Amino acid sequence: MWLCGPVSGIIVQPVVGYYSDRCTSRFGRRRPFIAAGAALISVSVFFIGFAADLGRHLGDPISKKATKPRAITVFIVGFWILDVANNMLQGPCRAFLGDLSGNNQRRTRTANVLFALFTAVGNILGYAASSSSHLHNLFPFTITHACDVYCANLKSCFFLAIALLLTLTTLALTTVREEPFTQPKRGNTGKQGSVPFFGEIFGALKELPKSMRMLLLVTFLNWIGLFPFMLYDTDWMGKEVYGGKIGEGRLYDLGVRAGSLGLMLNAAVLAVTSLAVEFLARGGGKRLWGWMNFFLALCLAMTVVITKMAESNRRFTAADGGGTTPLPPSVGVKASALVLFAVLGIPLSVSRSSSSIDMFRN
Repeated sequence: MWLCGPVSGIIVQPVVGYYSDRCTSRFGRRRPFIAAGAALISVSVFFIGFAADLGRHLGDPISKKATKPRAITVFIVGFWILDVANNMLQGPCRAFLGDLSGNNQRRTRTANVLFALFTAVGNILGYAASSSSHLHNLFPFTITHACDVYCANLKSCFFLAIALLLTLTTLALTTVREEPFTQPKRGNTGKQGSVPFFGEIFGALKELPKSMRMLLLVTFLNWIGLFPFMLYDTDWMGKEVYGGKIGEGRLYDLGVRAGSLGLMLNAAVLAVTSLAVEFLARGGGKRLWGWMNFFLALCLAMTVVITKMAESNRRFTAADGGGTTPLPPSVGVKASALVLFAVLGIPLSVSRSSSSIDMFRN
């Protein structure tokens, strides 16, 4: 299931970018795709939040221990739609910022910084909302026979997210003007048809300068290392740092909650650092980009060090039925893991911003 993000990104982003660049709608080039992406996100979030309820209506058993294949299917479908919609929304949003900035590089960098900032702010709000155990009180109808309190809290978060997304999208699309795009007229010698989509993509890759190819290669390698950590960071916290096991005791759950706190710290650091990216780049954009890649590699390597620290300092207590049960990690180990989560926001503020491309280009 987790492959849907990279797969949809590889396919959807280039396709959406290609057609949004050539869209001649009277509403503009970017706004139709932004509106469609926001609408699809709302639909996908509904499927994810109500997967258990829809699965029950489709015939899943009500028992908590029973396998619920229909709910799982609905959830996976919703997850795929969500990733496709995210790529449909974010690409045109960035392109729209570039269109509004014109050829002014300073405005473009500022727009990228603000984009990264508000992305981080959204992450912080999401983690803060999900940490509440009483959010379902705002929407009492979310608790059903197929959905307990935890599920209802998730639904409530989704309702708030949908309301905020649709409100802000409507506000932005109705207040920010976009001039309709007109296809340039071809000359008399332009009888040859337009280059096919994939032909144009591969042609652009061939024409890239060596520095840009190096940027793409390093970014590709970065995400190979970073993506597994992003998928399993809270799981790493619960299993490796806290020493818990899924479904056995509360230790794993405590670790996952601590990992969620770390992700919120990561988003906060990313938000603050994104404001300083343009200032830091004045000393040399390429140098900053390079050092941040080394720093990212160091942070990922520290996961091994922290895991070894947690194992060597693991404490145990006697279990009721005999044997031993691990205790939560020491304050030093937990603090080290949380600091790692937080400082990862520094290189991410550079690598996640398209302003790094401008740094490398210049």
